[in-house]
Amino acid sequence: MTRTLILGGARSGKSTRAERLLLDQPDVLYLATGGHRADDPDWAQRIALHRERRPASWRTAETVDLVPVLADTTDAAPVLIDCLGLWLTTVMDRANAWHDAAWEQGAARSVERSCAELAEAVRRTSRQVVAVSNEVGLGVVPATAAGRRFRDTLGRLNMAVAEVSDRVLLVVAGQAMTIKGTAEDAAPRTA
Repeated sequence: MTRTLILGGARSGKSTRAERLLLDQPDVLYLATGGHRADDPDWAQRIALHRERRPASWRTAETVDLVPVLADTTDAAPVLIDCLGLWLTTVMDRANAWHDAAWEQGAARSVERSCAELAEAVRRTSRQVVAVSNEVGLGVVPATAAGRRFRDTLGRLNMAVAEVSDRVLLVVAGQAMTIKGTAEDAAPRTA
């Protein structure tokens, strides 16, 4: 069993790299955390492109309830989580964590607890996991408190998941660099 975290910026190729790492697996459970955005045709096009790339034998579940999936011992299929940043967005939405007052009055603890539970679920799972996340520490400092809160929280989540992962890859311009693990861990598999 291997736990892999793949980090990268927007359009860096991180999702493609994650999919390529699992191409030799006939059954993969693809956990799509982005949800539906009926009023956003660009989003629908991005989702369609992701679906077209995946093998027909892979299953897709659109969910942010990742902990129960990782704890499921009745399904041994590898799991591809795409992506932790979108998962965190929903967690923060549910906790009303975008608002300063709510953050101070308990949303911060709620979000931190959810992040800790997810990292622990990744650590404990018996399934192979490939998780994709945005590397947000290399960009511009967000202009709003809510933006900085998201960046900081995703950074801490990425660190927690990286800590329990066997390998961590950083994808830049479609090229994977090994951050944790061995260099051959970055090489894509061929089907």
